[in-house]
Amino acid sequence: MLNRRHIRVKVMQTIYAMHQNGSDSIEKEEKFLLYSIDNIIDLYLIMLSALIEIKNKESEFIEKSKLKHLATSQERNPNTKFINNSFLELLCNNNSIGIALVDRKINNWTLNDDYVLILLEEIKKSELYIQYMSLKKTSFDEDQKFIINLFEEIIAPNEKLYDYLEDNKLTWVDDIPVVNTYIVKQLRQISANKPDANLIPKLFKDTEDKEFAINLFRKTVLNESELAKEFIDKTPNWDTERIAEIDTIVLKMAICEFLKFPSIPVKVTINEYLEIAKEYSTPKSSIFINGILDNLVKEFQIDNKLNKIGRGLM
Repeated sequence: MLNRRHIRVKVMQTIYAMHQNGSDSIEKEEKFLLYSIDNIIDLYLIMLSALIEIKNKESEFIEKSKLKHLATSQERNPNTKFINNSFLELLCNNNSIGIALVDRKINNWTLNDDYVLILLEEIKKSELYIQYMSLKKTSFDEDQKFIINLFEEIIAPNEKLYDYLEDNKLTWVDDIPVVNTYIVKQLRQISANKPDANLIPKLFKDTEDKEFAINLFRKTVLNESELAKEFIDKTPNWDTERIAEIDTIVLKMAICEFLKFPSIPVKVTINEYLEIAKEYSTPKSSIFINGILDNLVKEFQIDNKLNKIGRGLM
């Protein structure tokens, strides 16, 4: 699920938190890093299970409406197209989702069903829902497309849901777009022919990515003073205190990759950290960081410090 850039962001945030807390326990902060990464699966399950809980709430509402003493004709004979959506049924009955929700004790919507009701209300007044409910018959593909559109257009962008997730775990703020994008990708790949497909993603593409996260954190933190010396003298017009802390962390991580990760191309490192700086630091940070890194690369090349392995890595 996670690409290298998101891994770098997680490492950067952990180092920043470490500085803010004044912590010097690498073991403790490394556990926090891996914990915050692992929690992305919880976020994935919470967002995916929102679809299931919305269906359950609508089913409950329909059943309660039927039992009213003075139920209307529409309440006695409701349109059940939404709760009978074949794609939604497949999600509800998927073993991997059910097991993961139990194993990881995901009960957010049981404890906070008001958010499910908010989403359900938004869905039922949407043109997307109204048009779907007016159709007499639909195929599995049409049901699938409707649910995906529902997630993309109504659930994922909901501000109240976003606020709830942010309040639940601050580390999720940067994970929400990644998780929502992955959920849509997963939903598109589900087939009626494989109802029991495993829908729980792997956090890391392979063991190398997990090792990269741990090694980048360790090597940056253990060598912060040494890494800082590489760029402090290159900023004569900037007092150390004037450089944004995120910028110093980004520079240290980038220099760490230059010197201690021989298989990562220099251009990849520069491009990744410039994009991170644009998103997480000041408006001028990427220009500042780009200038420093460019000069350092030239200097490292002259001094034969860049021991990159493989062709085209410079």
